[in-house]
Amino acid sequence: MRTIITSVITLFFTLISLGGLAQMASNEEYVYPLLDVRRLYSANFGEMRPDHFHSGIDIKTDGMEGKSVVAIADGYISRIVDKPSGYGRALYVVHPDKGTTSVYAHLSRFRADIDSMIMAERYRLMRNSIDIPIAEGRYPVSQGEIIGYSGNSGNSFGPHLHFEIRHTATQRTLNLITEKIIKIEDRTPPTINALYFVATDTVAGAPRHSKPQHITLQRTAEGQYTSLSNRPIPLGGRSGHFVLDVTERKDGVWNRFGVWRVEAEVDGQPIFGYRMDGYTFDVTRYCNAVAYYPMQLKARSEVIRLARLDGNRREFYTTLHNDGAILLADSVVRSVRISAEDDCHNRSVIELKVCGGGSIQMPHLADTIVIDRRQPFAIEQGDIKISIPKEALYESTHFQCGVVNRAIPQDSTLMVLSPLYKVLDNGTPLHRSATLTLKSYIPQDLRPHTAIATISPKGKISHVGGHCNEGGVSARINRFGEFWVVADTIEPSIKARFTEGADLSCANRLVFEIKDNFSGIKEYNAYIDGAWIPLEYSPTRHTLTYRFDPLHPIGRGEHTVVVMATDNCSNKAVFKSRFTR
Repeated sequence: MRTIITSVITLFFTLISLGGLAQMASNEEYVYPLLDVRRLYSANFGEMRPDHFHSGIDIKTDGMEGKSVVAIADGYISRIVDKPSGYGRALYVVHPDKGTTSVYAHLSRFRADIDSMIMAERYRLMRNSIDIPIAEGRYPVSQGEIIGYSGNSGNSFGPHLHFEIRHTATQRTLNLITEKIIKIEDRTPPTINALYFVATDTVAGAPRHSKPQHITLQRTAEGQYTSLSNRPIPLGGRSGHFVLDVTERKDGVWNRFGVWRVEAEVDGQPIFGYRMDGYTFDVTRYCNAVAYYPMQLKARSEVIRLARLDGNRREFYTTLHNDGAILLADSVVRSVRISAEDDCHNRSVIELKVCGGGSIQMPHLADTIVIDRRQPFAIEQGDIKISIPKEALYESTHFQCGVVNRAIPQDSTLMVLSPLYKVLDNGTPLHRSATLTLKSYIPQDLRPHTAIATISPKGKISHVGGHCNEGGVSARINRFGEFWVVADTIEPSIKARFTEGADLSCANRLVFEIKDNFSGIKEYNAYIDGAWIPLEYSPTRHTLTYRFDPLHPIGRGEHTVVVMATDNCSNKAVFKSRFTR
């Protein structure tokens, strides 16, 4: 009885202090989602990833797969996903009494009855990927019940469990650590890697930003930073904002994490505050505006813009005075204080004095064409045509495009069918897709295999896609940068990880290696003795796997397996082999 009273009192004060969504996030309400692990982490909530915030936490599974995953509270399974990309194998569990949904991703397998059902659905639909809603009551779960096993499926680069909790009604994600659902022991403050200042002015009605001015810092104590000079730092321009390059670490692991909160004050007045407590998935791409995108593209840390762009949402910010901009004058010294705080409330602080009058490097814009972000924009210049929908940009900008006068990046497997073009700058983020058309002569026999290529942020030639039309190729693009037209006529490569005619009587699976030179695998299917079989595709490991199913036996003797795959440039590969069983 005393335990019950204590729990009620604890819950009562939790509701008062946290309020709102926090009433669904008391640690007393949930159990830990994994059994037999050391409770170490490789990623936290809200980290900035390419084009999205990280929606949960990644829990290490001690370098192995197969750890038991349990339901954190009573409820029912509402959705089951088994795909080669994204979350891979994932379970969604609704907790009606709490108003939340928990998500368990990158599993190696589900519990036995779910695995059997998914396999039956695959055979019935002859489909390798499954994403199905589940009726309430079909798969009820109890708190602590094993529902699956950890793995490395989907877009995963090592064994772990991706775990998240959402508000069921809105699908808004919760910060599990600041809500104290997951408790982490951490005393390490964020590391300040660098601080920059970006000056801003206006040309023809659109913002123009300077090259970031690096401000040299020194660490005076743990979590304390200041400038090297005792004198005020002269910053160029009359107005601008700071950019913070910061890395968060956790005790006991080497991984890099995202920060929870960043704040800035000028002369004691708060001018900027960013905090990541949760979000809905329709706003996740706004991470490209929260970050200083030109640097974030290649950074391993977080590079946060201490200002709000015109087209960014206000919901990520707790304080915005003049949208975070600082005003400068040559003779006025201003005191600046910037703090970065992690989700365990460890904080690092920068304190320095600045003034105007410094040198500045502004881009030269001659005969500029302005893209007003509030209006649709379309233009055709030479062999380039671009159409950008309204509000696809986070701020208005100046249009620039043309032929790049240097060698096209080489790939011996691709035929180059156009010059190299630059369309704006890859440091300008897109919130919605634009349509790019590149004019080029394309021989009839190459048209099914033609696409637009680009350079990824990491410098790799990558496939954009597209379709041929009269006189060129059109494609939807999610990034600006450099583009050219190519033809890819190389079919995917498929190899078996068993020898021809091998005796596989004791094997539990067939494994094939599958690779593509450029555009990636679009479709894949396999047949044993003419009957369709389900395959598990791992893009990160470049494998296709068939697991022998006792409910669908293939019989004894010699068998013929055929694997077929098509890439995104319509090249088809067929692989045949024999084995006995």
